[in-house]
Amino acid sequence: MFDDNERLARQEAHWLIKEFGAEAPLYAAMKAEKAIEQKDFGRCARWRRILEILADTRTAKSAASKY
Repeated sequence: MFDDNERLARQEAHWLIKEFGAEAPLYAAMKAEKAIEQKDFGRCARWRRILEILADTRTAKSAASKY
């Protein structure tokens, strides 16, 4: 079971993939960078988690396409 923060991060990652496709990680990275510039480290951590989810999703898709 996921906590609310994890669930929201996964929903956001899913939406980013639908909205931006292959450029979803770039969008998330820009949001994380903006959060750092604003010294909002909690929001930065959330965007970093979304980036991790996006990376895991891409790895899983590429592994599945090999078989």
